[in-house]
Amino acid sequence: MKTETLQKLQSRFDVLSQQIPGEGIEFWFARDLMEPLGYIRWENFEIAIKRAIESCKTTGYKPNNHFRGVTKMIRLGNGAERSIDDFMLTRYACYLIAQNGDPRKEPIAFAQSYFAIQTRRQELIEDRMRLQARLDARERLRESEKTLSQNIYERGVDDAGFGRIRSKGDAALFGGHTTQIMKDKYGITKTRPLADFLPTLTIAAKNLATEMTNHNVQQDDLQGEPAITREHVQNNESVRDMLGQRGIKPERLPPEEDIKKLERRVKSEEKKLERQSGKLGTMK
Repeated sequence: MKTETLQKLQSRFDVLSQQIPGEGIEFWFARDLMEPLGYIRWENFEIAIKRAIESCKTTGYKPNNHFRGVTKMIRLGNGAERSIDDFMLTRYACYLIAQNGDPRKEPIAFAQSYFAIQTRRQELIEDRMRLQARLDARERLRESEKTLSQNIYERGVDDAGFGRIRSKGDAALFGGHTTQIMKDKYGITKTRPLADFLPTLTIAAKNLATEMTNHNVQQDDLQGEPAITREHVQNNESVRDMLGQRGIKPERLPPEEDIKKLERRVKSEEKKLERQSGKLGTMK
């Protein structure tokens, strides 16, 4: 995301922030956030809010502490007034709403990090966005590999065959370096997935190749391990060629922090955020 775009988004969210007098609790009105988060219709945004409320319940926290339904009066063009429904949202509530959005949309990707941390320092928001992008990329790869596993199981390939197909795809992407060679290079134990230590770019490259394989396996109705292996190898080679045109060799990129550690850190930060956001339920 460009710096000027980030600064513009940060300014918009900062301006919309409000404080409960005497309580020191920061909050946002849902209708104020609807448009900056990329929603046009209140009905659609209300669905996102309800999903966030369910997430709050699932996590074990009380939604009433973070989501407070209110009624506001608005003036119509003819001078008359009518009431509309709205929500007061703590920072934690805003974070949950953003987490239930599409991270490929710039406002959502920004909001996920903006609301995740208590500070408004731009460099910390940018660091959090890079962390979130890597976590999102890893989750998309998990989903595409799960789909591939299901696709090829229906076409006569068992779990061991899936492992061989994925390994040969890795060798194609990493210029002949097998999965185990890359694990040894990065110092990864045998039981841990290579993808948990790859940089965001490489995770995205693996995901693109896997999605291409999924598409072609279904479109061409490929059957059996040899045919699907050829397809997956060719797709990884194509992605490698594309990266090579930009001077990027995946096997030369350094490893990054263990995804599992990042996921634990995010969970810990979420608990801290919930505590520090305050509770709307304490309002008199």
